[in-house]
Amino acid sequence: MHIEHPAAHAVATSGPLGAAEPHAITSHRRAGTCMHLTSLPGPHGIGEIGRDAHAFIDAMAEAGLSVWQFLPTGPTAFGDSPYQPLSAYAGNPMLIELRALVELGLLAEDDLRPMEGLPADTVDYGAAIGPKTALLNLAAKHFFGGAAPELRPEYEAFVGEYDAEWLHDYALFRTLKSLHDQRPWPEWDAPYRRREPAAMASVVQEHCEAIRAIKFAQFMFYRQWRALRAHAAKRGVLLFGDMPIYIALDCADAWAYKAMLRIDTDGVPTHVAGVPPDYFSEDGQLWGNPLYDWEHHAQQGYAWWIARLRHTMRMVDIVRIDHFRGFEAYWAVPFGADTARDGAWEPGPSDAVFDAMRDALGDIPIVAEDLGAITDAVDQLRLRQRMPGMSVLQFLVGEPGFDPSRIEVDSVCYTGTHDNDTTLGWFHGEGEDVRSREQVEHMQRATLNLAGGDAGSVHWSLADMAFESRACMAIVPMQDFLGLGSDARLNTPGKPGGNWRWRLQPGQFDAAMRDRIASLSQRTGR
Repeated sequence: MHIEHPAAHAVATSGPLGAAEPHAITSHRRAGTCMHLTSLPGPHGIGEIGRDAHAFIDAMAEAGLSVWQFLPTGPTAFGDSPYQPLSAYAGNPMLIELRALVELGLLAEDDLRPMEGLPADTVDYGAAIGPKTALLNLAAKHFFGGAAPELRPEYEAFVGEYDAEWLHDYALFRTLKSLHDQRPWPEWDAPYRRREPAAMASVVQEHCEAIRAIKFAQFMFYRQWRALRAHAAKRGVLLFGDMPIYIALDCADAWAYKAMLRIDTDGVPTHVAGVPPDYFSEDGQLWGNPLYDWEHHAQQGYAWWIARLRHTMRMVDIVRIDHFRGFEAYWAVPFGADTARDGAWEPGPSDAVFDAMRDALGDIPIVAEDLGAITDAVDQLRLRQRMPGMSVLQFLVGEPGFDPSRIEVDSVCYTGTHDNDTTLGWFHGEGEDVRSREQVEHMQRATLNLAGGDAGSVHWSLADMAFESRACMAIVPMQDFLGLGSDARLNTPGKPGGNWRWRLQPGQFDAAMRDRIASLSQRTGR
């Protein structure tokens, strides 16, 4: 199977979120990089989806890279993880380019001063969120006060398109979350957590300005995203998004549509998600996300999943579904358990959910995150649904008998992922992964024997291996192209803080680097 066009002919690309013209994803070999949007360089303490994102796409095109993979783009909460967003639909307002708001007359140049002095080499979420939110609210005040009147028809069209689907519920959720000191919605006063009509009407009436400011921020996010996707299409770069299988309990979707989850009207789950004990964790991993009521979804014809994927494909060309194995069987842990040990496997919807999405949307290009303990049943589900899986060289090169020529065509080959250490950090054993000195030395010998090169250039050796492989796509994180160590790692699973902070520096992705990647792309036919 090859990745075909992502619903180019099945999902409408007109309207507020669509690209100017959809791409064709053909069967020829592609290469790309993985870098989250928050990691873009820029002047305001966090990556933005305006000119710096456009410039990054230009640099990718010059380097012969045609796929940009990034992490989920939803609004983050405590811990800053993009995998626990406050909405399955909303965009992260922290990614909005502020300078574009100045150019539209919604902010003055002096208004941006609170964003000066934020670090350029890391994302300090605590320092950036407050002042940026205040600026977005100020821009909304100016907009509804009459500034940039040429945008008003576009805004009204956006609200008309998405208010009933998700926008109004999200704006209500964020307003109520602020009124409850940002506490999770199961801790709100009963009339609000239960969405009693009189309570909802009162909030709409008394907090209309806050609600419409939230809607305005979403309008600006998606307006800028539309321009980003159009620019990527112009430069021949495919946007490769990421969709977590589970949603957070504390999100607008769980609050607004409780029936789709195994929770009661007060938000108390019966069971939560995790994975069982394995080689890496004797207690397993207790994620805590609420589980889906798959019987309810089946009765509804998987309408929520169809709507979610339709929305995602308005934004991206390819989508990776995180924890794909949970569709075949998932680990259900009783709510309140101290660890994941007490869970049990329960059957997922298997083919039914994907068949429903394909019937509604066409042949969507989905990449299955199939890492970890994958059974034959999971492999067979992926193959029946004609989805490429993932091959991660950091997990493979030290394995006895590994042969890179055996990597399948229907695979996306990575040096490492956003959850791995950088390749140099992994190779030298610098990071926080638990490995003995003997394990590190064995892996080093195996890597150099297999990939060649030396200890200082092993990141290029693995990049070369990924590009040379038969995989339909080769993805190298930007930190690996740059040869950075463990201090540039984006995420350490299980580590409670300090993640999602790395940023690309101006000038790092320079002409010499672009030329070297372009030569590699050309030599390997990507």
